[in-house]
Amino acid sequence: MKTAGIRLASIAKERKHLRVATYNIHKGVRGLGAQKRLEIHNLGHGVEALDADLVFLQEVRHFHHREALRFKRASLGWPESGQAEFLAPDGYEVAYRTNAITRHGEHGNALLSRWPLGDVGHHDVSDHPFEQRGLLHVPLRWQGLELHTVVAHLGLLHGSRVRQVQRLADFIAGEVPPDALLVVAGDFNDWGERLDAPMRCHGLIRAKPPQGPQRNATFPSRLPFFSMDRIYIRGLRCLSMQVPKGPNWVRMSDHLPLVAELDLA
Repeated sequence: MKTAGIRLASIAKERKHLRVATYNIHKGVRGLGAQKRLEIHNLGHGVEALDADLVFLQEVRHFHHREALRFKRASLGWPESGQAEFLAPDGYEVAYRTNAITRHGEHGNALLSRWPLGDVGHHDVSDHPFEQRGLLHVPLRWQGLELHTVVAHLGLLHGSRVRQVQRLADFIAGEVPPDALLVVAGDFNDWGERLDAPMRCHGLIRAKPPQGPQRNATFPSRLPFFSMDRIYIRGLRCLSMQVPKGPNWVRMSDHLPLVAELDLA
């Protein structure tokens, strides 16, 4: 583990650009009823294949007693550790906080990082009792610079999302220095593509490459049409962006990951 950590630190220092990925992992499980299957082990290979310096994850479980019992006799089985720690490649640091508590367990947001993490914070942005939503805030040092990250998973209703964007902006104003680099990424559930304007009003620009497709659909994974998964930035620019595709990615989650190469603006 120590050797792997040194190797990853070397890779991070040699890489000029910041490679960022966001991925809703659907709690590591797919299917319904008797067809339900455990995908967390495949997701581990998928996260490693992304080769990202920072991986923003949503719908991550720390524990779930019923699912753990259901998959106890599976060939690989439910992980003994939380899913965030399980998915982190060797040498990565992990931050996780719970958003929603359910009858048999919970789930939340996570950040996996090649760079050393600072103090981990969590901010509740739930808009009504039926959806528990939160922001995971983690500062870190990248190439000697202060970089703040926020992992977001917004609500299913447009009105809720608008209010949550305002609460995100209020949180940033109170917790993130105005001159600090900032990446906000996650599942915004923005079916109608209506959040870019309010985010821009708060100084957050949606990451889009200077060339190539300006719209990167990630949902549903089988036939992606909606650009639900987003990366918003401040003080940075997007060099390139891609959505990994193929039968393996379709199998692992109902979302596809979104990957971007970033550099200083």
